[in-house]
Amino acid sequence: MEDTTQFRNLLKTKLIEWLQLEDMKPEDIIDDEPLFGDGQGLGLDSLDAVEIVIAMKREFGIPQSEFENKREIFRTFATLADFVQANKQK
Repeated sequence: MEDTTQFRNLLKTKLIEWLQLEDMKPEDIIDDEPLFGDGQGLGLDSLDAVEIVIAMKREFGIPQSEFENKREIFRTFATLADFVQANKQK
């Protein structure tokens, strides 16, 4: 099984690329901070969530249906990374 730390670093890099977070580095993304919300964590919004789901399908083969009605997946970077690592197809 792939190392969790390695996978999280890869996913942080991809997230920065997908969302064009040009002023961020992977180490700026804190695993247990919220992904969404004003003034919290990354401060992402619903359009960012759509971008993430599309990228997850393209990059890791995770169908959009796996994300439906599962808001807890997007609570923190760690919850997202754990879900993706457990469900990726490649």
